[in-house]
Amino acid sequence: MPSDQSTWLVAIPQDGDSEGAFQELHSKLGGNSKSSPSFSPLSIPSFKTGTLESLIGLSEDLPKQDAFFTATVAKIVDTLRNLLNNDSSKLAQHILVNEQPVDDYLLKSWRWNEGRYGVQRGLREMLEVLVKEMTSIDNVMKNKLNAYNLAKGQLVQLQRKKTGNLSVRSLADVVRPEQFIEDSEYMETVLVAVPKNFVKDWKLKYERLTNMVVPRSSILIASDHDYTLFGVVIFKRVHDEFVQKCRENKYIVRDFTYSEEALEKQREELANADTTEKELWTELLRLSRTNFSESFQILVHLKVLHLFVESVLRYGLPASYTGFVIKPEPKTTKRTLSTLQQQFTYLGKRSNPTANKEYFDFVLFEVPWIIL
Repeated sequence: MPSDQSTWLVAIPQDGDSEGAFQELHSKLGGNSKSSPSFSPLSIPSFKTGTLESLIGLSEDLPKQDAFFTATVAKIVDTLRNLLNNDSSKLAQHILVNEQPVDDYLLKSWRWNEGRYGVQRGLREMLEVLVKEMTSIDNVMKNKLNAYNLAKGQLVQLQRKKTGNLSVRSLADVVRPEQFIEDSEYMETVLVAVPKNFVKDWKLKYERLTNMVVPRSSILIASDHDYTLFGVVIFKRVHDEFVQKCRENKYIVRDFTYSEEALEKQREELANADTTEKELWTELLRLSRTNFSESFQILVHLKVLHLFVESVLRYGLPASYTGFVIKPEPKTTKRTLSTLQQQFTYLGKRSNPTANKEYFDFVLFEVPWIIL
């Protein structure tokens, strides 16, 4: 059974009055009542049919391309969703086809794009053109998404250095130059992150952790919920021993050497990474919006091409078919399908039931809502 979470594209042989057939089916589907499905005619071009062998080959290839096309559109939607932080109202502003909602495109304005896909082409050539265009979109999106993810990863990595507690975070914006001994041949300032519950212990012990610790040199530099950061002056020759003793007492010596140049470089790196991420975010958003519109149109053109191929295999010549777009109401989907089956029962005598996996007397393909 076709899904109630998709829009249905239906084709039947063209027998005389297409407008009359549309009006009759529209009436039986419930007309304009709220519980009736949205319903509109679908123009199916009269393509060149080619040979039976070529049609069978296309019938085997089209489902594979359909899956690829659908997945490509779905990935673009996922990219937009992630860029917009799952904000459904913002997403709706970007999931547009030629600046109109998808439903309006399918039900009100869809036409075969004769300028891009002239029907004088053979069906195989037409498919190749569609595949080439969709593959190009997929590759462009992959490259741009990879570039954005790389820039975002670099930014997150730099930002992470500014977060966390004082035992792990960057100290570039925490310390000041006057808190360090500069240009001393023998002494250095060491930064130690002390767990909050060991601060009293530190104050009692630090002078005796090793020899050559300058008395009363411990100064409080910063504090957070977990750690207090102290600066202490020691002689360079006992550095390794001091670090080991701190480790034994659960104090964390931060590997940090104050350098104004290094600090400025870190600030520049963060600012540049932030700018690059914002620029690529904007580019990716714009590209995703454009490529959603393009890829969705290509997908629908593939669906219509598939409708035509299966209709020829199902009903034979002449290759003239009437199409319908139906967006079912989820609560009345079974009734809608039943109405279609009753309306087109007479086609059973004309059709070849081996042409479709799921057999109806009409040809039906779906545009799933799940991609949206």
